[in-house]
Amino acid sequence: MSEKNTVKRPVSRKDMTRWQWTWKEMKKNKVAYFMIAPFLILFLTFTVFPVILSMVLSLTDFNMLQMPHFVGVSNYTRLFFDDEIFIISCKNTLIFAGVTGPVSYILSFLVAWFINELPPKIRAVVTLVFYAPSISGSVYIIWKTMFSGDAHGWINGILLNLGIVTEPIQFLNDASYVMPICILVALWTSLGTAFLSFIAGLQTVDRSLYEAAAVDGIKNRWQEAWFVTLPMMRPQLMFGAVLAITNSFGFGAVVTGLLGTSISVDYAAYTIMHHLEDYGTTRYEIGYSSAIAVILFIVMLGANSIIKKALSKVGQ
Repeated sequence: MSEKNTVKRPVSRKDMTRWQWTWKEMKKNKVAYFMIAPFLILFLTFTVFPVILSMVLSLTDFNMLQMPHFVGVSNYTRLFFDDEIFIISCKNTLIFAGVTGPVSYILSFLVAWFINELPPKIRAVVTLVFYAPSISGSVYIIWKTMFSGDAHGWINGILLNLGIVTEPIQFLNDASYVMPICILVALWTSLGTAFLSFIAGLQTVDRSLYEAAAVDGIKNRWQEAWFVTLPMMRPQLMFGAVLAITNSFGFGAVVTGLLGTSISVDYAAYTIMHHLEDYGTTRYEIGYSSAIAVILFIVMLGANSIIKKALSKVGQ
């Protein structure tokens, strides 16, 4: 056969290196990359770059007035071996995250599941009722009034009128009450964006899948949820899990909103976020506060990885 009549075999991925194949795919989808470029630039500038910069600064002694001085891992050794307040903040943060994270996540899904069964018009009203506390800026004023330490506090007023106590209880100034109250308020405001994403995810589940599941032997609603609803909602579940982790580890605003200060009595509700803000915005020890931020970042990444593995087993 002559050379002119020879048919050339198309170039396959096996014939190219990984980078050649990647470059070819990028050129093929250049319009898509152009469209996402604004978001990608903002994401790299305000998310990726600050994280990398924080990791670098965590190895330095930097006060924002002088040039950073490299100190190696001394900030980390100081954190774990010389800073007793940091250890207390870690314990409080883990307690809070361990309670509010899973409870708020499960609560958001169960409430969304319940609302999804309602008629559309009623569903919209009930969704607003449950979602409103998460966007109400004055919600902390209500809770502060409820747990006020004088006779005008709602709970103290009720207890005094019923004769259960003889003098007002200092709820927000007692170490044994502060953490439970903060957890309660955090759960009250936890039905936010993740809650809405669960409702949206439930709306997208194909109803014919439930009919097919019934034919295959699904007998009750709990089996429907495990084998049909949850597997079809994996993207929304993962999104909600990320938000739950972020909110549970960064709950310092709840304490500050209730107490008016980040320093709670006996450090009962003092968190890693408070410690970070103290050294970063009050003492201006940027290197040390960056080390705290890196530790928090690693813990949140680990929690996110665990959640991702757990969600991959849903429906199996």
